[in-house]
Amino acid sequence: MVQIKGATIRETIDQIKRRAGDQAFQKVLGLLDEPTRKIFEGEIFSSSWYPLDNYTRFLEVEIRVLANGREEAVTRGAEAVNERHLQGIYKAFVKVGSPEYVIERIAAVHMTFFQGVSVDVQLPEPRKALIKYTGFAKQHRIMGFAIIGFFNKALELSGANDAVVYFTTPIEEGRGYAELSIAWS
Repeated sequence: MVQIKGATIRETIDQIKRRAGDQAFQKVLGLLDEPTRKIFEGEIFSSSWYPLDNYTRFLEVEIRVLANGREEAVTRGAEAVNERHLQGIYKAFVKVGSPEYVIERIAAVHMTFFQGVSVDVQLPEPRKALIKYTGFAKQHRIMGFAIIGFFNKALELSGANDAVVYFTTPIEEGRGYAELSIAWS
């Protein structure tokens, strides 16, 4: 079973409450299936692990309720979270002019936030990267939007120009792995 670190869930809940208020968060909770709702109503511990299936169900309901179903809102939310982190606690990860370093660091951080997912970075040629995520299942597809958001913002802050980030093998294909392609100038 793939799991996600509680810190990510905590950040998502806090972001919803800051952006839309507690009433909006309660509305999302009211639309969740019982097992997922119980997790999100309870105390979330940053260092504990939670089923990724429940987190992705929560994100899907949140997007339907608070973003009119526009999944790209997950990308924008991940960009905002990453910007806060990369200008704060993870500031040392961003070296202007070194997108390769940032890509490797973000991939390493992703490995600490997922249990049951491996991340492999390849830098096949200058200004290109391929990142393979192994372990996600079809139902985790919404995580692709968040992953793209994390890399978009990290590349922007590192000084990469014209970055293009997309999945050549999307999570929703259900192959047991997903491959992210990144290029910049």
